[in-house]
Amino acid sequence: MSTEPAPADWIPAACNGGHIYRDRVGSDAAGLSVSAYYADRYRHSDAAVWRQRLAAAEIRRNGQQLRADVPLAAGDRLSWHRPPWQEGAVPVLPGPLFDDGDLVAFNKPAGLPVLPAGGWLEHTVLGQIGRQVAGAPRPVHRLGRFTSGLLLCARRSTSRAWLSARLRDSSLPAEAGSGPCRKLYRALLQPPQPGSPLLALEPGAALALTTPIGRRPHSRLGSVWAAAGGDQGTDPGPVLAARSLLTLLERRPHAWLVELEIATGRPHQIRIHTAAAGAPLLGDPLYGSGGVPQDLALPGDGGYHLHAHRLELPLPDGRRLALVAPLPACLVHRGDAAGDG
Repeated sequence: MSTEPAPADWIPAACNGGHIYRDRVGSDAAGLSVSAYYADRYRHSDAAVWRQRLAAAEIRRNGQQLRADVPLAAGDRLSWHRPPWQEGAVPVLPGPLFDDGDLVAFNKPAGLPVLPAGGWLEHTVLGQIGRQVAGAPRPVHRLGRFTSGLLLCARRSTSRAWLSARLRDSSLPAEAGSGPCRKLYRALLQPPQPGSPLLALEPGAALALTTPIGRRPHSRLGSVWAAAGGDQGTDPGPVLAARSLLTLLERRPHAWLVELEIATGRPHQIRIHTAAAGAPLLGDPLYGSGGVPQDLALPGDGGYHLHAHRLELPLPDGRRLALVAPLPACLVHRGDAAGDG
């Protein structure tokens, strides 16, 4: 990990306090050794590494410390007591754009994870919110680590559940007169490849993207979300309907500037939909043309430009909330109204 000092508006790399990962063994894993179970469950480490962790007394079964690589039974409770590790530098979360006592909205910077995952534990939005805002608001939805823009949080669990459902599917009914949820993003795309339906678009024209999203095999993670169907072999599991509306704003020499309104909130939906249409996000290391994942890349890898710009949504009491996160300079369109970026 880099030892270079972090910029002034970043939190520097530092060790966290470690973490306990808890699992319960299902009937389908009964009979597996401890190392085989963990190697299948957490594919970032092979069985030999898990045997080293057993030898270091990091793993317990049913509350008892293990050192031998014993077979497991259905219902066994496992806990991996991971020692502290260094987390990388991350941007500081700016203060709230909006706070009404329950709902809190932030303009999340690119490079900051929302929730603990993938080696991040304390250097997250959730960790910074706990130190910055009273009342313990929690995220209603997720943004990718390198997706910037509007992140909505709520203090009340009932608000989180109500809003989360509507952000997943904008067609869900709202209170009378409050209208549907609208989620608008800005992005830079690679110029479309030959055969892409986007090539027919003129600035200001729109195209609906409806490629379903499912799981595909991935050598490093087992599987990842990607475009479903085709001849690449979708893993068994749910296939999610997804709807996006792409509007071309501007053709640039090396990229296209677009706006996307998403009617569903599926994992990596915009990255997958634009790639499936033959124009992946500029700099996206994971999703290539067709929406197929690259084996050497991970979902949390950066390099692309995607910003959650506007959010309009109904509230449980019938009010309507409209929020805007200022645009990064590279995503400002020359036709934007003054002050919109």
